[in-house]
This record gives sequence, C-alpha cells and structure tokens, in this order.
Amino acid sequence: MRVIGGLARGRRILAPRGRHTRPTSDYLREVLFNLLTQQVEGRMFLDLYAGTGAVGIEALSRGAAGAVFVEHNRSALTMLYRNLETSGFRDRAEVVPMEVLRYLRRATCGSRQFDLIFLDPPYMHTDAAAAIGLIASTEFLAPTGIAILERSTKAIPIEVPPGLALIREVRHGAAVLQLYRQEVM
Repeated sequence: MRVIGGLARGRRILAPRGRHTRPTSDYLREVLFNLLTQQVEGRMFLDLYAGTGAVGIEALSRGAAGAVFVEHNRSALTMLYRNLETSGFRDRAEVVPMEVLRYLRRATCGSRQFDLIFLDPPYMHTDAAAAIGLIASTEFLAPTGIAILERSTKAIPIEVPPGLALIREVRHGAAVLQLYRQEVM
C-alpha cells in the first residue's frame, strides 16, 4: 500500500498482519479523493477506526490542515505511528488511542469540528450505525462538512440518521462509500 497523491505520493504505508485491520484499498482511496478533490486542502480531517491511518495520511498528503486519528487496536496503533513518522505528517496529526464510540461520546461537542469525517469500521462491526448517529446528533461535523462511511456491500444498510442527508453512494467490489452532509432545514 502506498500514498497515492499529494506531497507524500509513493510513500509506503505499513499494515499489521492478520485480520484485525483491513486497510482501505489504494483504488477506493483514489475514488474517494477524486470525489473530494476541492474539499481537502486546508480542512480538518477526522479518521475514525483509523487502522493504519492510510486515509487520514492521504488527506494530509493532499493538503488537509490537520487530522485526528481514532483507533484502539494496539498493533494498528503501532503501524499508525510509524506511518505518520515515515510520511512526515506527525506534526499535523493527533492520535487518540480509544474506541470510536467512546471518543464520540466523551469528546466535548462544539469544541472541535471537522470538515471531513471518515468512518471505516470493521465490515461486520455493528458500531457503524451508532457512530454515524452520534456524528449526526453532535457538532463534530462542520456545517458544510462531509461524513464518509465505508461499509461492506454485504452489511445491512444503515438508515440515514436525522440531521444527515445521504448525498452520494459509490460501490466498488465488496465496498460501498456513502457520503453524508448535514440536512438543510
């Protein structure tokens, strides 16, 4: 796996062995960042279920002002720290070693907003609906921000929570990217 665009283009991203981490494929990251082309530079990025940090590092490489990575798996955290060091983005990154739902519940609402929020829970994990619901019911997502959920095509579809509107869905292989914005009242 490599960073596919921006300042760190071509830099290798390390991933732990085993089934606990399933990094977003290079192709799917390319699709995602092609969709977000004008919306990354200078923005704040939140990478939930960060794993190796591939998506957040891609955002930093493409000009994001900063990124927060939330991950609780120890082997993934080890790789995440190494990937931030080797890509040269440690100074623009914050790593939170915590479970995602706990982070979303504990973080002070309104104190920090993100322009882009990426969620990539384990494909058969049941936290995805709860996490996107918490994002919808808090002020994590900036008013003009976008939340992106990566999920399996085999997973039960998630109901769009009140407060968010599904604006785009892209399918590739076993993965689906769903893009949400705050609902306009």
